[in-house]
Amino acid sequence: MEIIRSNHLSRLSAGTAATIGFFDGVHAGHRFLLEQLKTQAHAHQLPSMVITFLQHPQTVLQPGFQPKLLSTFDERIERLSESGIDYCLLQDFTPSLSGLDAQTFIQKKLKEEWFVKLLLIGYNHRFGKNRAEGFEDYVKYGKACGMEILQASKLPDMSVSSTHIRNYLSERNVKEANRMLSYFYRLEGKVIEGNHWGRELGFPTANLEISDTNKIIPGEGIYALLVYQGEKKYKGMVYIGQRPTLTIHGEKRIEVHLFDFSGDLYGETLQLEFVEFLREGRQFENTEELKKQLFADREAALAALTGLE
Repeated sequence: MEIIRSNHLSRLSAGTAATIGFFDGVHAGHRFLLEQLKTQAHAHQLPSMVITFLQHPQTVLQPGFQPKLLSTFDERIERLSESGIDYCLLQDFTPSLSGLDAQTFIQKKLKEEWFVKLLLIGYNHRFGKNRAEGFEDYVKYGKACGMEILQASKLPDMSVSSTHIRNYLSERNVKEANRMLSYFYRLEGKVIEGNHWGRELGFPTANLEISDTNKIIPGEGIYALLVYQGEKKYKGMVYIGQRPTLTIHGEKRIEVHLFDFSGDLYGETLQLEFVEFLREGRQFENTEELKKQLFADREAALAALTGLE
């Protein structure tokens, strides 16, 4: 997939088959849309193009608001590139762009500036100022300027949206979130100095500082994980929470325990893939009770990770 920016639009002048959106997470519904786009592009003998934005539209429509996201910019582009689309056109989502009505947007932006000949609109997707118009209006405006506008079909047997996935992650339902994403939800962070309480319990942990604070962190509790350190892959578990057994007023932490690992990870970058929620965090009467539970958690995590070599 070739990345196109505004100053290199001339290479698109012969026309494209395109779709448009922010594509947070590039989930199963997005992937279904992109497969339909490739089919239409092939049928019309046009290159395929996805138009996406550098900023989440809500950050412009609601100044000061920053939604928690499913993917970083780099992750979003990487997953879009895996789809086999020919071009990705990156655009700023600006107040002036958000103020265009649908007809002007189709005529001036899509047709004249971005060279779109065929536009495939996602299921239930709407655009234009205040999203005031619908698909029939888009078709009419497209026809007037020589653009074919089609509506994609919905992913069978599954209602998928980025909002649903964010909610599932907040509710600790990572299995359903992963099903909608079509991959394991991922967080990345740098290992920072901790207070070594996990080591004293026989479960040394890597305290993680998340690289992108705009990414959503799953709800508090214990999860089974796949952990990547560069090319190395480990099984493990993570605790997200405040450690009520060990501290009275603890700050929220992300503590990762890698199975079958020994060594120093300080300063290293780890990628966590959330496989299954195991249990909620709770306060134990003493550290021996906590230690006993951690052994049980390890067994539960290993069972959840069976087959994920």
